[in-house]
Amino acid sequence: MTPMTDSKFRVGVVQMACSRDPNENLAKVEWRVREAAGRGAQIVCLQELFRSQYFCREEDPELFALAEPVPGPTTERLGRLARELKVVLIAPLFERRAPGLYHNTAAVIGRKGELLGIYRKMHIPDDPLYYEKYYFAPGDLGFPAFSTPHGRISVLICWDQWYPEAARAAALRGASVLFYPTAIGWHPAEKQARGAAQFDAWRTLQRSHAIANGVYVAVANRVGIEGPADRAIEFWGSSFIADPFGQIVAEANESEEVTLIAECDPRRIEEVRRNWPFLRDRRIDAYAPLMERWVG
Repeated sequence: MTPMTDSKFRVGVVQMACSRDPNENLAKVEWRVREAAGRGAQIVCLQELFRSQYFCREEDPELFALAEPVPGPTTERLGRLARELKVVLIAPLFERRAPGLYHNTAAVIGRKGELLGIYRKMHIPDDPLYYEKYYFAPGDLGFPAFSTPHGRISVLICWDQWYPEAARAAALRGASVLFYPTAIGWHPAEKQARGAAQFDAWRTLQRSHAIANGVYVAVANRVGIEGPADRAIEFWGSSFIADPFGQIVAEANESEEVTLIAECDPRRIEEVRRNWPFLRDRRIDAYAPLMERWVG
């Protein structure tokens, strides 16, 4: 296990709109990664399923054609970019694992262009306009942490962000930053009545993961309206990076394409955990009920 370093490092998250053309999206991502690296980012996280528009708004077997193997053509192309720029890349992709077996996956690519590993989304939603269970098998790799020159990092994807168990498991593996590539927005029929509350809950919960675990949290969401009027999602952007006390250190608005950069200081993690020693005071002898679906 690579220990947490004492050196500061910079992370970037890319917030952008996606077109129907996967190659156009990949070219835009490459430009954004170059921008992030030029501004000093050493780890760059892309948004969930960045190569396409969010296709889970409907159940269509033809859309499985968007999937690709991992490793595969996109990881190879981004690997060359990572090696050129000497950055770590987090690339969320639609993985074709085998005929009829697909995952919502994030590839973690090292500074030398090597594939450090993958994370497969563990929690799969099935809600109106988010029909992900039709496309994705649940992840089977747990909540790994990946060693980088800047310490250990973990990736959790979108719906995973609502589960404190996932954040805790990743933090216990030594992650100093939790990255959340995301595709979340407003259902047109709900925005006026519930949109503000939904957004507040989303941001509050992820800030709580930073506080409860004493880690940085970096969230990369998309922007734009995708789909016809009867099946449209207005993605709310608002990507952000929070420090180990949940303070927002960088944030985007709900509509602009932007690359956020923030400095992470391992000494800040040490400081917060010394004063709020949640890991010390955990009652691991009393948490057996967490392994049950329901304890009445």
